Amino acid sequence: MLNQRQILGSLGSLGIMLGIASGVRANQISIPPAKSTAEFRHIEQPFSLKIGVTAGGLTLIGLELWWFLFSKKQAKTR
Repeated sequence: MLNQRQILGSLGSLGIMLGIASGVRANQISIPPAKSTAEFRHIEQPFSLKIGVTAGGLTLIGLELWWFLFSKKQAKTR
């Protein structure tokens, strides 16, 4: 009987093989030329989205600091 690791490995390799077999080459993709490639368009983001992304980033940074600094037991000194 196949275990879970073998099943996931088989599905992953099947997905890679199908992706390679049905892939489109980079030179076959048609991209319409932009009007001006030297300039970037300014896209205004909603303020609530900016706050959410900032809060999420600060939360992740805080979790990483907690994990590396406080989650491990302190080493005993002799």
